[in-house]
Amino acid sequence: MPSYHKPEAKTIQELRDIAHKLRIDSINATQASKSGHPTSCASIAEIMSVLFFHTMRYKISAPRDPSSDRFILSKGHAAPILYAAWAEAGLFPVEDLLNLRKIDSDLEGHPTPRLNFIDVGTGSLGQGVAVACGMAYVGKNIDHADHRTYVLVGDGESAEGSIWESLHFAGHYKLNNLCVIFDVNRLGQSEPTSLQHQMDVYRKRLDAFGFNAIVVDGHDVEELCKAFFEASSVTDRPTAIIAKTYKGKHFPNIEDLENWHGKPLGDAAAGVVEHLRKQIRNPGPITVTPPSPHKDSAPKVSIKGVALATPPAYQKGEKVATRLAYGTALAKIAMNNDRVIALDGDTKNSTYSDKLRKAFPERFIECFIAEQNLVGVAIGAACRDRTVAFVSTFATFFTRAFDQIRMGAISQTNVNFVGSHCGVSIGEDGPSQMGLEDIAMFRAIPGSTVFYPADAVSAERAVEMAANTPGVCFIRTSRPNTDVIYDNNEKFEIGHAKVVKQSANDSVLLIGAGITLYEALDAAKDLEKSGIHCRVMDPFTVKPLDKEAIIKHGSQCGGRVVVVEDHYKQGGLGEAVLSALAEQRNFVVKHLAVEKLPRSGPPAVLVDMFGISARSVVAAVQEIIKM
Repeated sequence: MPSYHKPEAKTIQELRDIAHKLRIDSINATQASKSGHPTSCASIAEIMSVLFFHTMRYKISAPRDPSSDRFILSKGHAAPILYAAWAEAGLFPVEDLLNLRKIDSDLEGHPTPRLNFIDVGTGSLGQGVAVACGMAYVGKNIDHADHRTYVLVGDGESAEGSIWESLHFAGHYKLNNLCVIFDVNRLGQSEPTSLQHQMDVYRKRLDAFGFNAIVVDGHDVEELCKAFFEASSVTDRPTAIIAKTYKGKHFPNIEDLENWHGKPLGDAAAGVVEHLRKQIRNPGPITVTPPSPHKDSAPKVSIKGVALATPPAYQKGEKVATRLAYGTALAKIAMNNDRVIALDGDTKNSTYSDKLRKAFPERFIECFIAEQNLVGVAIGAACRDRTVAFVSTFATFFTRAFDQIRMGAISQTNVNFVGSHCGVSIGEDGPSQMGLEDIAMFRAIPGSTVFYPADAVSAERAVEMAANTPGVCFIRTSRPNTDVIYDNNEKFEIGHAKVVKQSANDSVLLIGAGITLYEALDAAKDLEKSGIHCRVMDPFTVKPLDKEAIIKHGSQCGGRVVVVEDHYKQGGLGEAVLSALAEQRNFVVKHLAVEKLPRSGPPAVLVDMFGISARSVVAAVQEIIKM
């Protein structure tokens, strides 16, 4: 291990002075906004001072430079001091901090990537470590760069299980370029935390998770400098710096007291600021500067124009599950672009993401059965446009990571999610494994794109398009084998439906997706025998939905529409169609979906039992014709 050289006394004092300046900035900003968390900022002032003015390597002129160290403020409510650190470093005028939380300011109450120095949105607690793990994993194992990742965690949020999922991940993969800092300030929002200042308990827990755990006085600049040096020197594991701090540190009559969380100091502010100014030895301009990153330590990459290395190669009528076609397409786009990566939650032999693993094992990240961490790691991996990330598991298991996905949208992530085993059509595994809420969940995400391919050709093209589409993408794949119905050279577009059966005599429009498209086709064939002709539409994307095509073809079919889907009735394809037709006159819609809690059984039996089989479609058409 390299030998440690203690900073000069002048540097130590200036770092102490900067910490007090950051406290003052945080007070002034929260006073101006009449809201915020100045006491939460005060507990990490020395940590921020040492990180931003002594330890981290970054470019003030280019905050997202790929070679720079990363910093994630997991306790996002302490945003004012993060903004203050960048302002004092010279990125923007300190006076701008007074615009905190104003409607026309990007200095929001919690950090978001509206700001060029923020990689991910934080504030929904318990997620920063996962994101940091994704950044650190890519830096170490894919970029092979020497930048480091720092994440600051509040002791209150360490009660979140997702934190410990992520700590396990970091320890397992020996992410020695990761440093997790715990701000153990003892107080939560409404009462003391469960462990308060039991520093040895934190240390033992982090030791057990494979960390180099260091307990420090979080207000001692010298101790912090030494601890961060040690963290950078450890080569076989990540480091956790467990800092004993006090909420409202150096705020007279406020320090370490309850009932000050999330409140500006009000009438006490002037006296506290005056007290802090007296602690500053050198009130002049800051002379210490952050060290620069090693030049071009991260490779230049391109994640644009991702394409299938070879086009789909199927025979019409061949039976192929869309989940299998996903795996095939994933390996193909990985051949085309070396920044395509896959992350999985121990379902790779069911989602078929193992096809990428077999072809490019260095670009496959197994996150095990920890879906919240899985999603967070992917968001971190995709930051700064370093990778094209595909995350796969059973569709239903994404529900437990909804908050991470929601925060991913706030973070402007481009992560692609692939959910297999959707609907009652998975069969005997039963309702706990059936994704029946997933379309509703992903439709609710702002800016999302929701693909629902019906056959192998469209599934491969959905993967290709998702890789090039900004924002959160979700591809819903099915377990059963389905017929290939499209030519290998068929062109697909987001928001453009396909009409797979039509005639001039059609009197009802049937809309199905995935396995229910085939139920609609079978129903159309049966109905033809009795002289009722149906047009059949495959939406391809549920969001955006091809509203124009639905109105056009629905009108041509007399305004009669039947929608059938392997999803709960609320929030899925049917409600998307109903929304598209809400302002149209002379339409009537029958909506077939799973309306009751399902059970185990053979797939075909379940599809029929829960009213989404061809038999149910036939009955719905016969009813709608009579209306």
